[in-house]
Amino acid sequence: MGEAERRTMKQWPQAFEEIENRIHHLFAQYQSRERAIQYIKGLLSPVERKNSWQLAEAAGEKDPYKIQYLLGRADWDPDIMRDDLIRYVGDHVQDSEAVIVVDETGFLKKGTHSAGVARQYSGTAGRIENSQIGVFAAYVTGGDHILIDRELYLPKEWVEDGKRRSSAGIPPERKFLSKPKLAKVMIERIISCGLAFKWAAGDSVYGDDRGLRIWLEEKGKAYVFAVSGKEYVDAGFHQYRVSDILASLPKKGWVRMSAGDGSKGPRLYDWLLLEINSPLRKGWKRWLLVRRNVNDPQDLRAHVACAPAKTELSELVRIAGIRWAIEVSFEDAKQETGLDEYEVRSFTGWYRHITLSMFAYALLSVLKGSAREAVKKNRQIRKGSLARFKAQRGLLSP
Repeated sequence: MGEAERRTMKQWPQAFEEIENRIHHLFAQYQSRERAIQYIKGLLSPVERKNSWQLAEAAGEKDPYKIQYLLGRADWDPDIMRDDLIRYVGDHVQDSEAVIVVDETGFLKKGTHSAGVARQYSGTAGRIENSQIGVFAAYVTGGDHILIDRELYLPKEWVEDGKRRSSAGIPPERKFLSKPKLAKVMIERIISCGLAFKWAAGDSVYGDDRGLRIWLEEKGKAYVFAVSGKEYVDAGFHQYRVSDILASLPKKGWVRMSAGDGSKGPRLYDWLLLEINSPLRKGWKRWLLVRRNVNDPQDLRAHVACAPAKTELSELVRIAGIRWAIEVSFEDAKQETGLDEYEVRSFTGWYRHITLSMFAYALLSVLKGSAREAVKKNRQIRKGSLARFKAQRGLLSP
């Protein structure tokens, strides 16, 4: 076990005490509060499958009924817990330069009764499958990427079917919202909770929504969103289809830069920045940022960016690359805190499990980050102490 892991282990009791203090107001019953803490501990435990049966066994229960009660009928609001989660992240890793990355992930399901389940494209499977789709927001800083908000996407056939809505416990006020609109709802909540961030990023599902981009500009939030070839951008007095722009790019002006480190080292691409019409916000500009594969010049990806006019190309490239952090968050949360291992069908049950899993993942991320910083600080202290020792003995080079 390394130094960072040992420090993380020592902080567990204090970390759980803090979480309990933060969420105790949600539960009128002491038993429900204790069960929620046990649920989070179970999600962080090494049990093979983090479903109700195995989590109950890990908690010393004979059957899963108490856990099922927590997710189904107990009196507590997962949306208030979500706000507590956002504030928890703000208290520990808040960064004014942070990026809010929005994306969706699929949860493969059998049958037709789970809220929102339908034959739809799932990025998890890479094809159309029977699945639920969750839209998420991640808070990404220089060292952390933490899921902080979530919404269940409800296809139109679910919203328009009163019988299915009722059987899954979908509240009557919940209307059909596209994935970009769900992203806007989440970002608006993050702003309301006072969590600082500078940028927003996402793939073309969100970048192709002009309304989302303009709304972010009005809020003073910079962004870099991927856009598809069918999207249009304004330049001068004309609108240009992105696919047409990509078909007639100049040969000069490309700059080779890394979009961040991947599993095989720096992710190098060639980048071209084309200025398009500026927003109404004074001192800001919009650009079309084009990424070209260094090994295949025909492999192009476009992004629409908006930020203060003096923003460097390297910063826009960094934000374009950082959106992949949410994919890492999905993978980690599914592996480490059972994000996808729920056995609930109801609308409320989905939100409760997902929120508890996100809180467990945030706790783990905060502990890991704290341990990394402590180890780094210790090394700096030791390095400084060694330098002073050498200086006292005249061993330093002139």
